[in-house]
This record gives sequence, C-alpha cells and structure tokens, in this order.
Amino acid sequence: METIGKYRVVRELGKGATATVYLCDDPDADRQVAVKVISFGQDCAAMSRRMRKLFRNEGMVATRLDHPNIVRVFDAIVEDEFAYLAMEYVDGFSLEQHCRIDKLLPMHRVIGIIFKCCMALDAAYRQGIIHRDIKPANIMVAANDEAKIADFGLALNMNKDLDRDSTFIMGVGSPAYMSPEQIKGYPLNQKTDIYSLGVVLFQLLTGRLPFRATNQATLVYRIVNTDAPAVTALNPNLPEGLNAILKRALEKDLYSRYRNGAEMAKDLSAVRYQILEDDETAQDTRHFETLRKLAFFTEFENIEIWEVLRVSVWRQLAPNVAIIREGERNRLFGIIISGCVEISLDGRVLCRLSPGEPVGEVAFLHPASDQRHATAVTLEPTLFLEINAAALALSSEELLERMRNTLLARMINRLREVNKIAAAKGQPATQAGTGSLTGAPRSRPGGGLDLELTPM
Repeated sequence: METIGKYRVVRELGKGATATVYLCDDPDADRQVAVKVISFGQDCAAMSRRMRKLFRNEGMVATRLDHPNIVRVFDAIVEDEFAYLAMEYVDGFSLEQHCRIDKLLPMHRVIGIIFKCCMALDAAYRQGIIHRDIKPANIMVAANDEAKIADFGLALNMNKDLDRDSTFIMGVGSPAYMSPEQIKGYPLNQKTDIYSLGVVLFQLLTGRLPFRATNQATLVYRIVNTDAPAVTALNPNLPEGLNAILKRALEKDLYSRYRNGAEMAKDLSAVRYQILEDDETAQDTRHFETLRKLAFFTEFENIEIWEVLRVSVWRQLAPNVAIIREGERNRLFGIIISGCVEISLDGRVLCRLSPGEPVGEVAFLHPASDQRHATAVTLEPTLFLEINAAALALSSEELLERMRNTLLARMINRLREVNKIAAAKGQPATQAGTGSLTGAPRSRPGGGLDLELTPM
C-alpha cells in the first residue's frame, strides 16, 4: 500500500491476527502517525460485523480521551471492505518485550510506568470509559518512560445504556489478564482495569503471571478461586510494600480492591520513594555473566540462569561466618561464587568447598527432613549466592528439574569421593567377585565398612 486515505505509507510497523499497523506521513499536520488497518473478510459476515463494531467503538471512545498517557486518535474511517484508524505514533516499545525473566526492566522504572498507567485509567474512568483489555502489548513506552495505553477497541462506555449498547461484547479481552468478574460475565466497572493492571505489574516484576496453567479451563479456575503468590516469594529482592499493593489490586472481592487508579498510584508512589533509582541492568548483566562461567551452571539454559538470579540474594560474607549449623532446621542453600567454605561435623573437618560448589543442598533435597547434620563456615571473604528455596519452588518446572538434577549429581560425586576414602581405610577385599548375583554363595568381607544390599 502506498497510501491509506490521505496518509502516505512509510513502512509497516506490525501485523496481528486482525489488523496491520503502518507508519504514515500526515500531510495536513506535518507529523508521522500510526495507521491501523482492518480488512473485513468476505467469508465470515458475523466476524466482519463484530470487527466493525469494535473499530467504530475505538474511534468513538478515543475521541473523548485526552491524556498524556493515552494514545491519541486523530481519525477513524470505516469503508465497505476495510477501516482504518490514524493515531499518535509512539516511537518506543511495548511492555510485552519486558515480561520474560531475562528481559525485566529495573524495578524503579516498572513502578514509574505503572504509576502513569494508573493515572491514565483514572482519567478514562472519569470520562466513563473502561478499557477491558489491559495487557503488556497494549501499553507502549516512549522516551523518558512515558507510558501510553493503546487499543481501546474493546472499551466499554459506562455512560450508555448497556442493555442496548452495541459495543458491549461479552467474553472479550485476554484470559490471563481478565478479572474474575470479567471471566464470569458479570457487569463491569473501573475495577476490572485495576485488576488487569495488577497482573501486568506482577508479570513485569517477576517474569511470570500470577496464575499459570497448562490449559484455559484450569487457568480460569485459578483466577476465580485461588490467591496469587506474594511477589517477594518469587523475587526476594523486591520491597515488602509491593505485596500489599498487588494483593489489593488482585482482590477477587470488588469491595476490597482499589476503587480507582488514583488510589493505586498513591500507594505505588510511596514505594517508589523508598527505592533507589539506580539502573540495575548493568549489575544484573554482570551477575548473569558470573554465573554463566561457573561450572555448576554449565548445563543451565540462559533463561534458567536469569530465573536463578531473580530468586537469589548475593551475600558478601566475612571470614569465620557460619552459613549453616548442625542441629538447625531450615532449607537454606546456595552456591559459592568466590572464597572458601569449610564443612565440619562434631568439630571435625569433612571437606573444604571452593567456588562453584553448592552448600546446604542436602536439606533442600531431602523429601522429609530439613534438619542440619553439618556446619558450614567461611574461611576467607566469601561471595555466596543464597537461593530462596520457597521462591525456587514457584519457579518453572524446567528450572526446578535442572537444579535438582545438578545438585544430585554433585552429591553423588561427593559420595563417590567419600567411598574412596572409606575404601582406603578398609581391609583388602576377601575375594574379587567369584560368585554371581543370583544364587551363587559369596564370602562376607573381613573388614572395612560392613555394608550389604538387602533384597526388597
């Protein structure tokens, strides 16, 4: 396409299931605009009618919204075979690019962006508009982290009679970000957008959704019936104050949820002033590269190492600091990044561990007991990666399996070394295997550790 109405096409910006967006020049205003084009299919008249409704709705709704954090719409044209919408061009990125655990934005930037989204939703609500499809892909970020909420095609105009409103379409929205009342098909108010924005905030902070499932039916059940985990359980480095904010934003009880975006923004601002505005990206990258070089993480995928970073705390320990003690009960474990740790039992040295070795993994792996049977003490300044066991339990199944397998392999290697030491202190074997496993008589060893496998 060279032109769309009066707009001259520069290039294609993106393509979705129902629309294509182009960067265009606006000859009347000497500016660049984003033009979204929808073609109405001939093979499905019902779908075409639905798309026309959504498109007209976006045009009508957008003309009423004038806020710096909402994408402005300049023109909305509906033809017989297609329709197009000319809107503000946002030279930036969508939050969808920063939902993965290895692509997260620094915490202070996330809170600042969501704060602006709260104010935008509050402004829309005061105009009687509910978005109904808040998700990362519909939130653009321009220079200076200026948030821009886009795509009001599914918006609900509260100022109309909903019984006759042709734009009120049940079952719209993205399931993972839907509020419980939206899933149930109940009447909606501004609080449904607050819930969806809470889901987005949760994902931007942790790299995962608050509710996950392998199929949509299970996902819907969990959204309606279960509580989301605390974000600090998934990322111990987050401030505790975010737990209360997300709990209130994701409340299933409408009376307990934030009443509007302004309320949520106020609480977010209180947390934002408590944190440093340093860009943690460079530090995160350095930490990632450090773990990538350790032998312990050789078999880990990059995405799994990023998950480890999010559920861990880096601790710089002085010499003669006890990491774990005999008799304690906990599941603390971690990896030595640098330094040396001595493991002892009843005051006798068992071994000394160097960088890349796990500490405390036995209690973590044990299926029933978290009691400690050895003591671990630093011998020199030591950098220790403490992995939060509770947060790890909420991580991906792939990471859990990889971590358990790697720890088990290390334990087996250590057990083999212990066996060599025990064998060196034992007496010579009586005879080198003249019998068979099934039925032939065998001699009992005359010394060493008297171990024998007993048939089940």
